[in-house]
Formats: sequence, C-alpha cells, structure tokens
Amino acid sequence: LILIGGFVQLLAGFLAFRKYDHLGGAAFLTFSALWSSYGATRIIAGHLVHIGAGNSEGFTAGSIAFLVLNAFLIVLASSFNVVLLCMALAMELLTICFLLFTLENLPLPFEIAMLSVFSIICFYGATASLANSMFGKDLMMMGPPLFTAESSEKDTEDPPPCICPKSHCTSGLRTIADLLNTGAVCGVPTDTVYALAASCKHPQAIEKVYRIKDRPQEKPICIFISNLDQLRAAAPPISPLLWEFMEKVYPGGIGCIIKKGEWLKKLGVGAGYSRVGTQDSIMIRVPDLTVLVHLIDMTGPLAITSANPSGEVDSTHHDMVISRLGHKLEGVLCDGESDEVVASTVVNCTKIDEGGITIVREGCIPAGKVMQIFESVKNR
Repeated sequence: LILIGGFVQLLAGFLAFRKYDHLGGAAFLTFSALWSSYGATRIIAGHLVHIGAGNSEGFTAGSIAFLVLNAFLIVLASSFNVVLLCMALAMELLTICFLLFTLENLPLPFEIAMLSVFSIICFYGATASLANSMFGKDLMMMGPPLFTAESSEKDTEDPPPCICPKSHCTSGLRTIADLLNTGAVCGVPTDTVYALAASCKHPQAIEKVYRIKDRPQEKPICIFISNLDQLRAAAPPISPLLWEFMEKVYPGGIGCIIKKGEWLKKLGVGAGYSRVGTQDSIMIRVPDLTVLVHLIDMTGPLAITSANPSGEVDSTHHDMVISRLGHKLEGVLCDGESDEVVASTVVNCTKIDEGGITIVREGCIPAGKVMQIFESVKNR
C-alpha cells in the first residue's frame, strides 16, 4: 500500500507538470520520494537490516533533512491550495514518524493514524489532479491558497505606448499590415536591424518617418519589396549585368541603388513616388526575413529606414524600438533579437555597365564580399 501511494504521488507530479504547474509538480514528486523512501526503509530495512538505536545515525540524519526540506514545501504550499498544504503538513508528521522509527520510539497507533490521514489526502489530491487535468476544469476542489503575494505598484508594468503584436502570430502580422495600409508608421524587424516602415501609397506617412527620426530631408529613404519577380513585373530598364548581380545578392543584406523611373508606379509605389529615393535614383532591397516578406505581400512596397533617432545606434531588439520611439509610432511588430547588429550594405549600381559598382555604405555584408560577387558575375 505504501509503495502504491508513492506511485500515485509520482503520477500526480507528472500530471501537474503537464499542466505547467511546476510548484505542484515539484511538491508531488518530492512527496513521492519521501513516501517511497519511508515505505522502503520501513518495510525492507526494518526487517532485513534490523535498524536499531546503535546503527540509525544515517537514517536519523536523513529524516531531519526531510523535515527541513518539507518545511519549505509547507511554506510554498500555503500559497498554492489547501489540499497541497494539508499534504505537506501530513508529510511533515509522517517524516516525524520515520524519525521516531529510527530511534525505536514510534508508537504504533500514531503511525497508523498518520498513514491513514496521509493516504486519504494523498489519494484525494492525486484523483483531483487527474480529473482536473483530464477535463481541463476544476471538477474537484483543491481549495484556495492561504495567502497570495501581492505585487507592488513598482512591479506593475506600464502598458506599451503603441500596439505591439508578436511576429509569429498571423493576427499580429495582419494588425501591423492594416495599420500600414491606413497610413501609419510602424517598427518592423528586418534581416539586419529593426526599421521604421511606411506604405509607399501614403506620402504623408513617409513624411512622418522623417519627423519621428529627426532625419534630414536630404537623406533619401529606400524601399523594400518581397521578391525580385515584383521588380521584373514592373519592367525597369535594367541591363542583364545588373539583373544577374541582383539575383546573386537578393534576398539578403545588400541594397542596390538603381535609376528611378515611372516603372516604380507599376511596382506599387504610387503616391509616395516623390518621397522615396532621390530625384534620379532609388535604393531597393529584398529582405531575407520571412515575416517581413509576408508583411510586404500584404501592404505592397514599404518605405524603410532604420528604427533609431538620427545619429544614434541601430535598434537590435523590439524593446529598443518601443522605448526609444514607441510613443511616436502606431505599432511595433515584436520579433525579439535582430539577426544583425548593423544595417545593410548599400551599393550604387547606377553605372554598373560603364564603371562597375560603388560601395556607399559598408554594413553587415563586407565590401570585399560584395566586390567578389560582382567580379564573378561580370566575368561570367
């Protein structure tokens, strides 16, 4: 019976862990160990080893250690539920029985009473845990905690200053897409660092990006597209050499500056044509990040710039974007740590056929690697 009780305690512990009840699971597993240890020692060692007052030091020390450990479980159980607290108290008395047994001073009626009380609580707790876990409801009452820790006002987190959905949720992606499609400015993850995004269909949103960042008007903003096929469909006047170079670097952390033209409107830039790039050129990039590619498919081309006040370091976590610029944004798509700590590498390809390419800004992709890619494409 004692060994069966230990097995039931073990089963209750695993069920508690399956419900993500780590405190209850740890308590049940500890009780299972204590119960089984007591039973095995009481039955086997008591009859085969013949524990006596002269050779019980190890068992006595173990009993005292159990008493101390269980005292901590009593404190924890009091903030959990009544059944677990009663079980912890009964286990403390049962451990005292074990201690008295090793000292040969255990009254038999006291042992029987403690085992009976503990058995009743144990089987009720295990049955309640099993029933509540199977049906997902509190069918058998476990009782309220005796006390709960009240969090202070300092521990209460302030609500975020803007909408902050998770990137792995389809609903979160749709929320940010809807905001962008209505002319909002949002923080988004990229395959390099976090960025501010605005729909190219809303020039006022692109203007807002400049104000949010305190970005000088003479600094152009690039655009992101989801794949190179979108660019082919717009039919820009691009040479075979440039096409092959872009096929090598897209998707990825390299942005290509190419000549601007009316073809951008076919790409879906729309009313934001005059607010992206310069008068003659535009930087286009295809990011290597699935969540951002899906977002662009929902919104069309996005005007993109790094999510940091001008002159400050790049944002490498959504928390940085929220704390620095969240009060100025309508939303931030939360995706955790960024893949890189620096922005993309920018390459001027406007004169690729006449004089090759020029590195405008060296970022996450080293300039030497970019030139190596270009030379391999050119030679072929």
